[in-house]
Amino acid sequence: MTVYSDILGVTGPIHPTLFLATKRREFLRKKQKKMGGDSLSVRAAMMRKSLQKSQSITDDVVSVLGSFDHRLSALETAMRPTQIRTHSIRKAHENIDRTLKAAEVILAQFDLCRQAEAKIVRGPHEDLESYLEAIDQLRRNIRFFSSNKGFKSSDGVLTHANTLLSKAISKLEDEFKQLLKSYSKPVEPERLFDCLPNSLRPSSGSPGDSNAKNPSSNNHHEHHNSNLDNAVYTPPALIPPRVLPLLHDLAQQMFQAGHQQKLLLIYRDTRSSVLEESLHKLGVEKLSKDDVQKMQWEILEAKIGNWIHYMRIAVKLLFAGERKVCDEMFEGFDSLGDQCFAEVTRSSVLVLLSFGEAIANSKRSPEKLFVLLDMYEIMRELHSEIETIFVGKACAEIRELASSLTKRLAQTAKKTFGDFEEAVERDATKTAVSDGTVHPLTSYVINYVKFLFDYQSTLKQLFKEFENEDEGGSQLASVTNQIMQALQTNLDGKSKQYRDLALTHLFLMNNIHYMVRSVRRSEAKDLLGDDWVQIHRRIVQQHANQYKRNGWGKILQCLTIQGLSSSGGSSVAGDGGNSSGVSRAIVKDRFKTFNMQFEELHQKQSQWTVPDTELRESLRLAVAEVLLPAYRSFIKRYGPLVENGKNPQKYIRYTAEDLERMLGEFFEGKNVNEPKR
Repeated sequence: MTVYSDILGVTGPIHPTLFLATKRREFLRKKQKKMGGDSLSVRAAMMRKSLQKSQSITDDVVSVLGSFDHRLSALETAMRPTQIRTHSIRKAHENIDRTLKAAEVILAQFDLCRQAEAKIVRGPHEDLESYLEAIDQLRRNIRFFSSNKGFKSSDGVLTHANTLLSKAISKLEDEFKQLLKSYSKPVEPERLFDCLPNSLRPSSGSPGDSNAKNPSSNNHHEHHNSNLDNAVYTPPALIPPRVLPLLHDLAQQMFQAGHQQKLLLIYRDTRSSVLEESLHKLGVEKLSKDDVQKMQWEILEAKIGNWIHYMRIAVKLLFAGERKVCDEMFEGFDSLGDQCFAEVTRSSVLVLLSFGEAIANSKRSPEKLFVLLDMYEIMRELHSEIETIFVGKACAEIRELASSLTKRLAQTAKKTFGDFEEAVERDATKTAVSDGTVHPLTSYVINYVKFLFDYQSTLKQLFKEFENEDEGGSQLASVTNQIMQALQTNLDGKSKQYRDLALTHLFLMNNIHYMVRSVRRSEAKDLLGDDWVQIHRRIVQQHANQYKRNGWGKILQCLTIQGLSSSGGSSVAGDGGNSSGVSRAIVKDRFKTFNMQFEELHQKQSQWTVPDTELRESLRLAVAEVLLPAYRSFIKRYGPLVENGKNPQKYIRYTAEDLERMLGEFFEGKNVNEPKR
């Protein structure tokens, strides 16, 4: 037991079993420790062996692969000639395919060219659409061979194709000319009239019969303003719409062929003559300036009225229709349409405008003012349409000519207006109106002024342009007032031709009254104003008073008591002393003088005229209010001196009622030999 204790290193007694167990565990630990070290060594040795084996295998593989690379390189070198031959063969096959395809395309182009040639040889008459397609195909053939110059025969083919195309275009030109000529016919006047608004359609078939304007047509401008501003014009179809697309296609072929000038000439020569014929049928004449100068005014006035109508028809119908044809036929042809339109219309436009220029440059006269204003007005009315229809550089000359005529007409009208004022003031008519009535110059000037007011808007525009004013109304009022003053000045001069002052004032009274009445009843009142009317009414009254003073002053002296007293002769004392100291002889002489003067006045002034009924009655009444009371008073006071003597009826011929009746015959304009009423 002690032994076990010493071995185990413990004190005290140890059980044998415990001792054995302890030793066993110790043995096992040592064994395990020894065995662990051996295992690691074994595994390390195995790993070294494996690595050595892997390296050996890798070296073997690298050696094998190196051998393969060498063999493959040798194989590639051996196969390269074969690859080159194979590539060459493939390229050759591709070239053959491309050549065959190119040959097929060329053969197809030859085939299409032969087909096109066959159609072109037949000409365009049988099938124009097919003919045009053939030309298009021929152009494509030319483009094809032009882009394939490597083709051996391309030059020969191109020469043949271009020659054929030239012949085709030549035939096409003939066809275009024939087709255009076939469908270009003059427009009959009746057809043009049907395109006008109802208010402008002549009832007799001649525009001059119903549309010629003159100063007596004082409702023209109201009619124009109310009906024509919004009037609808329907331009006629100058070429059937179904034909225009075909003509467009023909023109397009010529245009593409570079035959623009030929196309222009064909179109101009064909259409211009047709347009001129349409205007000729309408009545348009080509008149020179000399023709216009030599023409009688009545004929010229009618032709001017017709010209105004022709201008409206030409611009709104014929020229508008021609522009529509050009726009559709030459659509997409750059400015060729404008050139063709300008060439076609130039001659016709010049004929119309040259007449206007001849009128504008002719000798000025007052009666021409109204037609000048009409012409100016129609040119202003057509201005916007001329600018629209004659658009483009090619039509610039025509637009300028139209604008120049408008300005020239305005200038001439303004100068004529000024001439009229001077002519009124300087009118030297020697023929006086013997009855003192309204002078023809007065009625002419007043009617002239009234007609001018039918052109108010035109005149205001005219003055606005030349006077650089915002409004032309004040200028028109000023000119109108000057004309009226010029008329009064002239009438004052004419009134001095009368030897009888009473007739002088009656003449002025009649004429100025006519002026006042006419102004009050017209639009002139708005321009001249109420002050003008009132001032001139007072002037009328002043002349009426002067007429009474000069015409009746002398006879009224016969009815006064002055000079009735006896200076030494026999006198009679009357009843009530009313005639005390009055000489019967002087009274008789007064009655004789009164009778003689009144009969003379009656004979003379019955031939005088006061044309206005109201003024005539007013003047008779004014005379009666002075004469009759004086006569009744004289009869009552001095009549008994005569009635009590011999032959009283020799001296007292008239009663107051007789005088009143005879006054009713004054100012009637009776002839000297007319019987008394």
